[in-house]
Amino acid sequence: MELLVKHFNTLTITELYEILKTRAEIFVVEQNCPYQDLDDKDQDAIHIFCWNDDNRVAACLRVFWKDEKEGIAQIGRVVTLQHGTGLGGRLLHAGVELAVNEFKAKKIYLEAQEYAIGYYAKEGFRVVSEPFLEDGIPHVQMEREC
Repeated sequence: MELLVKHFNTLTITELYEILKTRAEIFVVEQNCPYQDLDDKDQDAIHIFCWNDDNRVAACLRVFWKDEKEGIAQIGRVVTLQHGTGLGGRLLHAGVELAVNEFKAKKIYLEAQEYAIGYYAKEGFRVVSEPFLEDGIPHVQMEREC
């Protein structure tokens, strides 16, 4: 699957709809976690995503500045519909490359669900906080130096 990279302003209505649909399917429905996904960060983000054979967004994430002055980019809303295929690893790697090569970030920050620490560690992220609850789900803050 080809990974597409687009700033929010260049997403088509269909692409945006499908990205939000995929996020809701996993983060809200599958994880049984009603929360406000739309947080006014999408508009300033670059979105990486891909389509599957069913014409669905199979995986997506967003990259945006957490603190541009300090050179800290943030990766968030990382989601895949297809697990165990390596797609998630490819997606995360592309997000890191974007933060490093396009943003010229000095550091990348993210908030990971606790069960996914190993997934992010494979890409060089390390835990930098104690666990905390975000929308009722245990999370940790993670960072990666660039």
